[in-house]
Amino acid sequence: MTVDDRATTRLPSLRGRLSLREEIAETLRGAVISGELKPGVVYSAPSLAEHFGVSATPVREAMLDLTKEGLVEIARNKGFRVTHLSPAELDDITHLRALIEIPVIRQITETGVALEVIARLRPLAAGIEDAAHRRDFIAHVTIDMEFHLTLLEQAGNSRLVEIVRSLRTSSRLYGLRTLTEGSALFDSSHEHAELLDLIEAGDADGAEALMRRHLGHVRGIWAEENTSAPASHSGHPTGEPPR
Repeated sequence: MTVDDRATTRLPSLRGRLSLREEIAETLRGAVISGELKPGVVYSAPSLAEHFGVSATPVREAMLDLTKEGLVEIARNKGFRVTHLSPAELDDITHLRALIEIPVIRQITETGVALEVIARLRPLAAGIEDAAHRRDFIAHVTIDMEFHLTLLEQAGNSRLVEIVRSLRTSSRLYGLRTLTEGSALFDSSHEHAELLDLIEAGDADGAEALMRRHLGHVRGIWAEENTSAPASHSGHPTGEPPR
């Protein structure tokens, strides 16, 4: 199945912040994670290139980068197909994130985060909320990724950050558009500013509890469009790692 050209109209224009290939890859990555590019649909490089106003070459290169991340697969002589993840796979990803991110947030809160880092993260937290209110789901996902990875970098473990980056890239937030009909997405977005307040105050218990709740919202976001899915196929509640 080939995508209708109208389906790409939700993609933002390019901003010139990165190399062209990197910027296209970042935009398409956010589009896949947020569900703006649909699982199972084949997207052609020329049609995407026409939307971005660029040649097809950097789009193909960016899509090839995304195949290495498992976000898309090559549909021979047609384009690239967005891969689908089952509810069980999404639960497993969220569980792994919880096992890593929750204790790390506690650790960096106990150790302390430099005020200049907090100051650098404040605009990102505001940007996540702003993107939610504008219903810009690609920006929401992209800024959210930058916020959390920058925060995790404060633990001083680059390999940990790359593992979480891979897990977050593998996630799918299929229900983002649905959640704007209520307050859930906006409430979840505001938790980033609340988390910074707790970290700045050195409240490790509060930061840990908020991060646990925040990751629990991740499952709720994608599950909005998978309401018949069981909570988990691996014997653990999402976002609540065994102790």
